[in-house]
Amino acid sequence: MAARERDFTAPTVQLLTPEGELRPSPEAEAYLPLVEALDDATLQRFYRDMTVSRRLDVAGANLQRQGQLALWVPSSGQEAAQVGSAHAARPQDHLFPSYREHIVGMIRGLDPVRILALLRGITQGGWNPEENGNFHLYTLVLASQTLHATGYAMGLQFDGATATGDPETDAAVLVYYGDGSTSQGDANEALVFASSYETPQVFFIQNNQWAISVPVSRQSRSPLSLRGGGFGMPGVRIDGNDVLASYAVTRQSLEEARAGQGPSLIEALTYRMGAHTTADDPTKYRTDDEVAYWAERDPIARYRTWLEGRGASAAFFDEVDQEASDVAADVRRRALELTGPTRAAIFEHVYSEPHPLMVEQHAWLDEFENSFDGDAA
Repeated sequence: MAARERDFTAPTVQLLTPEGELRPSPEAEAYLPLVEALDDATLQRFYRDMTVSRRLDVAGANLQRQGQLALWVPSSGQEAAQVGSAHAARPQDHLFPSYREHIVGMIRGLDPVRILALLRGITQGGWNPEENGNFHLYTLVLASQTLHATGYAMGLQFDGATATGDPETDAAVLVYYGDGSTSQGDANEALVFASSYETPQVFFIQNNQWAISVPVSRQSRSPLSLRGGGFGMPGVRIDGNDVLASYAVTRQSLEEARAGQGPSLIEALTYRMGAHTTADDPTKYRTDDEVAYWAERDPIARYRTWLEGRGASAAFFDEVDQEASDVAADVRRRALELTGPTRAAIFEHVYSEPHPLMVEQHAWLDEFENSFDGDAA
Protein backbone atom coordinates (compact mmCIF):
# COMPACT_ATOMS: atom_id res chain seq x y z
CA MET A 1 0.00 0.00 0.00
CA ALA A 2 1.35 3.43 -0.91
CA ALA A 3 2.24 5.78 1.92
CA ARG A 4 -0.39 8.38 2.77
CA GLU A 5 0.42 11.88 1.55
CA ARG A 6 1.45 14.15 4.40
CA ASP A 7 2.04 17.88 4.41
CA PHE A 8 3.27 18.94 7.81
CA THR A 9 4.90 22.35 7.59
CA ALA A 10 5.62 25.19 9.98
CA PRO A 11 6.59 28.81 9.24
CA THR A 12 10.01 29.97 10.42
CA VAL A 13 10.57 33.23 12.29
CA GLN A 14 13.59 34.95 10.75
CA LEU A 15 14.72 38.56 11.08
CA LEU A 16 18.25 38.34 9.65
CA THR A 17 18.71 36.59 6.33
CA PRO A 18 21.79 34.41 5.73
CA GLU A 19 23.20 37.35 3.77
CA GLY A 20 23.02 39.55 6.86
CA GLU A 21 20.05 41.69 5.84
CA LEU A 22 17.34 42.71 8.29
CA ARG A 23 14.36 41.44 6.33
CA PRO A 24 11.78 39.95 8.70
CA SER A 25 9.68 37.07 7.50
CA PRO A 26 5.92 37.62 7.83
CA GLU A 27 5.95 35.59 11.04
CA ALA A 28 8.73 37.77 12.45
CA GLU A 29 7.05 41.17 12.07
CA ALA A 30 5.40 40.93 15.49
CA TYR A 31 8.79 40.45 17.15
CA LEU A 32 10.54 43.37 15.46
CA PRO A 33 9.76 45.92 18.22
CA LEU A 34 11.68 43.81 20.72
CA VAL A 35 14.78 44.03 18.53
CA GLU A 36 14.31 47.73 17.82
CA ALA A 37 14.31 48.37 21.57
CA LEU A 38 17.87 46.99 21.94
CA ASP A 39 20.69 49.51 22.33
CA ASP A 40 24.00 49.33 20.47
CA ALA A 41 25.87 48.01 23.51
CA THR A 42 23.54 45.01 23.76
CA LEU A 43 23.68 44.32 20.04
CA GLN A 44 27.47 44.38 20.19
CA ARG A 45 27.42 42.14 23.26
CA PHE A 46 25.63 39.49 21.17
CA TYR A 47 28.55 39.48 18.74
CA ARG A 48 31.16 39.41 21.51
CA ASP A 49 29.54 36.43 23.17
CA MET A 50 29.17 34.45 19.96
CA THR A 51 32.79 35.09 19.02
CA VAL A 52 34.09 34.18 22.47
CA SER A 53 32.00 31.01 22.39
CA ARG A 54 33.53 29.85 19.13
CA ARG A 55 37.08 30.57 20.25
CA LEU A 56 36.48 28.73 23.51
CA ASP A 57 35.12 25.80 21.52
CA VAL A 58 38.42 25.49 19.67
CA ALA A 59 40.37 25.70 22.93
CA GLY A 60 38.23 23.00 24.54
CA ALA A 61 38.62 20.63 21.61
CA ASN A 62 42.39 21.15 21.58
CA LEU A 63 42.64 20.43 25.30
CA GLN A 64 40.78 17.16 24.85
CA ARG A 65 42.96 16.08 21.94
CA GLN A 66 46.02 16.83 24.06
CA GLY A 67 44.80 14.57 26.85
CA GLN A 68 43.78 17.33 29.26
CA LEU A 69 40.03 16.60 29.15
CA ALA A 70 38.15 13.34 29.11
CA LEU A 71 35.61 14.82 26.70
CA TRP A 72 34.67 18.03 24.94
CA VAL A 73 31.19 18.88 23.69
CA PRO A 74 31.41 21.24 20.68
CA SER A 75 28.95 24.10 20.24
CA SER A 76 30.26 25.66 17.03
CA GLY A 77 27.38 26.64 14.75
CA GLN A 78 24.85 26.97 17.55
CA GLU A 79 26.08 30.30 18.95
CA ALA A 80 23.11 32.40 17.82
CA ALA A 81 20.52 30.08 19.33
CA GLN A 82 22.33 30.05 22.66
CA VAL A 83 23.39 33.69 22.94
CA GLY A 84 20.06 35.16 21.85
CA SER A 85 18.00 32.99 24.18
CA ALA A 86 20.34 33.47 27.14
CA HIS A 87 20.15 37.25 26.89
CA ALA A 88 16.37 37.02 26.71
CA ALA A 89 16.21 35.70 30.28
CA ARG A 90 15.95 37.93 33.33
CA PRO A 91 18.31 37.54 36.33
CA GLN A 92 15.63 35.80 38.43
CA ASP A 93 14.93 33.17 35.77
CA HIS A 94 16.28 29.63 36.05
CA LEU A 95 18.09 28.04 33.11
CA PHE A 96 18.44 24.27 32.76
CA PRO A 97 21.05 23.20 30.17
CA SER A 98 21.88 19.90 28.59
CA TYR A 99 25.69 19.79 28.21
CA ARG A 100 26.46 21.98 25.21
CA GLU A 101 25.41 25.41 26.49
CA HIS A 102 28.86 26.71 27.47
CA ILE A 103 28.25 30.33 26.48
CA VAL A 104 24.85 30.36 28.19
CA GLY A 105 26.58 29.55 31.46
CA MET A 106 29.20 32.24 30.87
CA ILE A 107 26.50 34.83 30.17
CA ARG A 108 24.90 33.92 33.50
CA GLY A 109 28.25 34.39 35.29
CA LEU A 110 29.75 30.89 35.27
CA ASP A 111 33.52 30.61 35.03
CA PRO A 112 34.12 28.36 31.98
CA VAL A 113 36.93 26.59 33.82
CA ARG A 114 34.20 25.01 35.94
CA ILE A 115 32.91 23.37 32.76
CA LEU A 116 36.39 22.14 31.88
CA ALA A 117 36.83 20.73 35.38
CA LEU A 118 33.60 18.79 34.95
CA LEU A 119 34.71 17.41 31.58
CA ARG A 120 38.10 16.61 33.06
CA GLY A 121 36.35 14.44 35.63
CA ILE A 122 37.56 16.18 38.77
CA THR A 123 34.30 17.63 40.10
CA GLN A 124 31.16 15.96 41.34
CA GLY A 125 28.65 18.27 39.73
CA GLY A 126 30.36 21.41 38.56
CA TRP A 127 28.88 24.47 40.29
CA ASN A 128 26.24 25.88 42.58
CA PRO A 129 23.41 27.32 40.43
CA GLU A 130 22.54 29.92 43.06
CA GLU A 131 26.04 31.37 42.78
CA ASN A 132 26.05 31.35 38.96
CA GLY A 133 23.00 33.20 37.75
CA ASN A 134 20.58 30.30 38.37
CA PHE A 135 22.36 28.33 35.66
CA HIS A 136 21.71 24.75 36.69
CA LEU A 137 23.97 21.73 36.31
CA TYR A 138 24.87 20.03 33.06
CA THR A 139 22.84 16.90 32.41
CA LEU A 140 24.61 13.96 30.81
CA VAL A 141 21.49 11.81 31.06
CA LEU A 142 19.87 13.66 28.22
CA ALA A 143 16.24 14.84 28.43
CA SER A 144 16.10 14.36 32.20
CA GLN A 145 16.69 18.10 32.56
CA THR A 146 13.27 18.73 31.01
CA LEU A 147 11.67 17.03 34.00
CA HIS A 148 13.96 18.85 36.44
CA ALA A 149 12.99 22.15 34.84
CA THR A 150 9.28 21.38 34.88
CA GLY A 151 9.41 20.38 38.53
CA TYR A 152 11.24 23.59 39.35
CA ALA A 153 8.68 25.64 37.41
CA MET A 154 5.90 23.95 39.40
CA GLY A 155 7.80 24.88 42.55
CA LEU A 156 7.84 28.53 41.51
CA GLN A 157 4.07 28.36 41.28
CA PHE A 158 3.70 26.74 44.69
CA ASP A 159 5.99 29.38 46.21
CA GLY A 160 4.12 32.28 44.60
CA ALA A 161 7.31 33.39 42.86
CA THR A 162 5.67 33.92 39.48
CA ALA A 163 2.58 35.49 37.90
CA THR A 164 2.25 38.19 40.59
CA GLY A 165 2.21 41.00 38.05
CA ASP A 166 5.69 42.27 38.89
CA PRO A 167 8.07 41.57 35.97
CA GLU A 168 11.06 42.57 38.10
CA THR A 169 10.54 39.64 40.47
CA ASP A 170 8.34 37.11 38.67
CA ALA A 171 10.47 34.16 37.58
CA ALA A 172 10.29 31.67 34.73
CA VAL A 173 12.24 28.60 33.64
CA LEU A 174 14.10 28.07 30.37
CA VAL A 175 15.19 24.53 29.51
CA TYR A 176 17.52 23.57 26.66
CA TYR A 177 17.51 20.24 24.90
CA GLY A 178 18.24 18.83 21.47
CA ASP A 179 16.28 17.22 18.67
CA GLY A 180 17.47 13.80 19.77
CA SER A 181 16.11 14.30 23.28
CA THR A 182 12.63 14.99 21.91
CA SER A 183 12.38 11.27 21.14
CA GLN A 184 12.88 10.31 24.77
CA GLY A 185 10.13 9.69 27.27
CA ASP A 186 11.35 12.24 29.81
CA ALA A 187 10.90 15.13 27.39
CA ASN A 188 7.35 14.14 26.55
CA GLU A 189 6.42 13.56 30.18
CA ALA A 190 7.76 17.02 30.98
CA LEU A 191 5.54 18.52 28.30
CA VAL A 192 2.52 16.74 29.76
CA PHE A 193 3.10 18.08 33.27
CA ALA A 194 4.02 21.57 32.03
CA SER A 195 0.81 21.78 30.03
CA SER A 196 -1.37 20.30 32.78
CA TYR A 197 -0.06 22.67 35.43
CA GLU A 198 0.46 25.63 33.06
CA THR A 199 3.99 26.11 34.32
CA PRO A 200 5.98 29.34 33.75
CA GLN A 201 8.36 27.66 31.36
CA VAL A 202 9.90 27.74 27.88
CA PHE A 203 11.12 24.55 26.21
CA PHE A 204 14.00 25.49 23.88
CA ILE A 205 14.88 22.77 21.36
CA GLN A 206 18.18 23.23 19.55
CA ASN A 207 17.47 21.26 16.40
CA ASN A 208 21.03 20.82 15.16
CA GLN A 209 19.87 18.18 12.66
CA TRP A 210 21.63 15.19 14.22
CA ALA A 211 21.20 13.07 17.36
CA ILE A 212 24.76 11.79 17.17
CA SER A 213 24.42 9.82 13.90
CA VAL A 214 20.60 9.75 13.63
CA PRO A 215 19.15 12.54 11.45
CA VAL A 216 16.17 14.54 12.64
CA SER A 217 14.21 13.29 9.62
CA ARG A 218 14.29 9.84 11.21
CA GLN A 219 13.16 11.15 14.57
CA SER A 220 10.20 13.23 13.45
CA ARG A 221 8.00 13.27 10.34
CA SER A 222 6.92 16.83 11.09
CA PRO A 223 8.57 20.01 12.43
CA LEU A 224 9.34 19.66 16.11
CA SER A 225 7.66 23.00 16.81
CA LEU A 226 4.30 21.39 16.01
CA ARG A 227 4.65 19.20 19.09
CA GLY A 228 3.82 22.24 21.22
CA GLY A 229 0.26 22.28 19.90
CA GLY A 230 -0.06 18.58 20.50
CA PHE A 231 0.59 19.19 24.20
CA GLY A 232 -1.63 22.24 24.42
CA MET A 233 0.96 25.00 24.28
CA PRO A 234 2.23 27.43 21.59
CA GLY A 235 5.05 26.14 19.41
CA VAL A 236 7.26 28.44 17.35
CA ARG A 237 9.95 27.53 14.83
CA ILE A 238 12.79 30.04 14.48
CA ASP A 239 15.92 30.38 12.40
CA GLY A 240 18.33 29.29 15.11
CA ASN A 241 21.26 30.88 13.27
CA ASP A 242 19.61 34.30 13.61
CA VAL A 243 20.55 35.72 17.01
CA LEU A 244 17.89 38.43 16.77
CA ALA A 245 15.11 35.91 16.20
CA SER A 246 16.42 33.76 19.04
CA TYR A 247 16.43 36.71 21.40
CA ALA A 248 13.06 38.16 20.43
CA VAL A 249 11.00 34.96 20.41
CA THR A 250 12.52 33.70 23.66
CA ARG A 251 12.06 37.10 25.29
CA GLN A 252 8.38 37.23 24.47
CA SER A 253 7.83 33.60 25.44
CA LEU A 254 9.47 34.11 28.84
CA GLU A 255 7.47 37.29 29.48
CA GLU A 256 4.26 35.42 28.76
CA ALA A 257 5.35 32.57 31.05
CA ARG A 258 6.06 34.97 33.93
CA ALA A 259 2.67 36.60 33.42
CA GLY A 260 0.91 33.31 34.05
CA GLN A 261 0.11 32.43 30.45
CA GLY A 262 1.67 28.98 30.70
CA PRO A 263 4.48 27.17 28.88
CA SER A 264 5.58 27.37 25.28
CA LEU A 265 7.99 25.55 22.99
CA ILE A 266 10.62 26.95 20.61
CA GLU A 267 12.35 24.95 17.92
CA ALA A 268 15.59 26.65 16.85
CA LEU A 269 16.75 25.37 13.46
CA THR A 270 20.54 25.31 13.58
CA TYR A 271 23.44 22.98 12.84
CA ARG A 272 26.20 21.27 14.77
CA MET A 273 29.25 22.11 12.66
CA GLY A 274 31.53 19.83 14.64
CA ALA A 275 31.19 16.40 16.16
CA HIS A 276 28.54 15.43 18.68
CA THR A 277 31.40 15.11 21.15
CA THR A 278 35.11 14.49 20.67
CA ALA A 279 34.26 10.77 20.90
CA ASP A 280 32.32 11.04 17.63
CA ASP A 281 33.37 11.09 13.96
CA PRO A 282 30.69 12.96 11.95
CA THR A 283 32.38 12.19 8.62
CA LYS A 284 30.95 8.68 8.95
CA TYR A 285 27.37 9.89 8.56
CA ARG A 286 27.36 13.44 7.13
CA THR A 287 28.15 14.64 3.65
CA ASP A 288 30.51 17.45 2.75
CA ASP A 289 27.72 19.12 0.79
CA GLU A 290 25.49 19.25 3.86
CA VAL A 291 28.21 20.80 5.98
CA ALA A 292 28.99 23.35 3.25
CA TYR A 293 25.30 24.29 3.02
CA TRP A 294 25.16 25.16 6.69
CA ALA A 295 28.56 26.87 6.67
CA GLU A 296 27.07 29.39 4.26
CA ARG A 297 24.47 30.15 6.94
CA ASP A 298 27.01 30.78 9.67
CA PRO A 299 25.39 32.72 12.54
CA ILE A 300 28.43 34.86 13.34
CA ALA A 301 29.21 35.84 9.75
CA ARG A 302 25.66 36.99 9.01
CA TYR A 303 25.46 38.99 12.21
CA ARG A 304 28.81 40.64 11.55
CA THR A 305 27.61 41.68 8.09
CA TRP A 306 24.55 43.29 9.64
CA LEU A 307 26.57 45.11 12.29
CA GLU A 308 28.97 46.41 9.64
CA GLY A 309 25.99 47.76 7.74
CA ARG A 310 24.91 49.59 10.89
CA GLY A 311 28.31 51.25 11.13
CA ALA A 312 30.32 49.01 13.46
CA SER A 313 34.00 49.81 12.99
CA ALA A 314 36.87 47.54 12.07
CA ALA A 315 38.40 48.48 15.43
CA PHE A 316 35.39 46.96 17.20
CA PHE A 317 35.79 43.63 15.43
CA ASP A 318 39.55 43.63 16.07
CA GLU A 319 38.90 44.30 19.75
CA VAL A 320 36.43 41.41 19.95
CA ASP A 321 38.86 39.05 18.22
CA GLN A 322 41.56 39.99 20.71
CA GLU A 323 39.18 39.58 23.65
CA ALA A 324 38.13 36.14 22.42
CA SER A 325 41.77 35.10 22.06
CA ASP A 326 42.57 36.38 25.55
CA VAL A 327 39.62 34.54 27.10
CA ALA A 328 40.57 31.29 25.37
CA ALA A 329 44.21 31.63 26.42
CA ASP A 330 43.26 32.38 30.01
CA VAL A 331 40.88 29.43 30.17
CA ARG A 332 43.51 27.13 28.72
CA ARG A 333 46.14 28.30 31.20
CA ARG A 334 43.88 27.82 34.19
CA ALA A 335 42.63 24.47 32.90
CA LEU A 336 46.20 23.19 32.78
CA GLU A 337 46.62 24.21 36.43
CA LEU A 338 43.66 22.12 37.59
CA THR A 339 44.47 19.37 40.05
CA GLY A 340 42.50 16.31 41.04
CA PRO A 341 40.21 16.25 44.07
CA THR A 342 41.31 14.95 47.43
CA ARG A 343 40.34 11.42 48.41
CA ALA A 344 37.96 12.84 51.02
CA ALA A 345 35.88 14.72 48.44
CA ILE A 346 33.57 11.80 47.68
CA PHE A 347 32.47 11.69 51.33
CA GLU A 348 32.08 15.40 52.04
CA HIS A 349 28.58 16.09 50.72
CA VAL A 350 26.77 12.77 51.04
CA TYR A 351 25.08 14.04 54.22
CA SER A 352 24.61 17.60 55.41
CA GLU A 353 26.07 16.69 58.81
CA PRO A 354 28.96 14.34 59.79
CA HIS A 355 27.83 10.73 59.59
CA PRO A 356 29.49 7.69 61.22
CA LEU A 357 29.07 5.54 58.11
CA MET A 358 30.99 8.08 56.02
CA VAL A 359 33.73 8.25 58.65
CA GLU A 360 33.98 4.46 58.59
CA GLN A 361 34.09 4.23 54.80
CA HIS A 362 36.65 7.04 54.57
CA ALA A 363 38.91 5.25 57.04
CA TRP A 364 38.56 2.00 55.09
CA LEU A 365 39.49 3.70 51.82
CA ASP A 366 42.53 5.36 53.40
CA GLU A 367 43.70 2.01 54.76
CA PHE A 368 43.14 0.32 51.40
CA GLU A 369 44.99 2.97 49.41
CA ASN A 370 47.84 3.14 51.88
CA SER A 371 48.28 -0.62 51.73
CA PHE A 372 49.88 -0.20 48.31
CA ASP A 373 52.67 2.01 49.64
CA GLY A 374 54.66 -0.95 50.90
CA ASP A 375 54.42 -2.75 47.54
CA ALA A 376 55.72 0.33 45.76
CA ALA A 377 58.68 0.51 48.14
